[in-house]
Amino acid sequence: MTAPRNAWCAGRPLLFLLITPLLLSCSGAPSVDLLGSFFPSWLFCFVLGIVLAAFVRLALERLRVQIAFPILVYPSLAAFLTFALWLIFFY
Repeated sequence: MTAPRNAWCAGRPLLFLLITPLLLSCSGAPSVDLLGSFFPSWLFCFVLGIVLAAFVRLALERLRVQIAFPILVYPSLAAFLTFALWLIFFY
């Protein structure tokens, strides 16, 4: 059995959605001017993400919530908060 000829046309929207992010470019350098020196913006987000993850950990301990795999959960939470902060403030 062979596929119908218009099977390629049916897959075009999916192909468009997969290729579009590759064609987008950055709007500027990911850096912040701080006292005349440029620092990478992800560094600020990284530090703030770790601090926020520590506060979440303290809040969960105070509420007596047990986490099954804390060695995986807290670094993942810090990474999530880092990426979210970067998207909110610098994208």
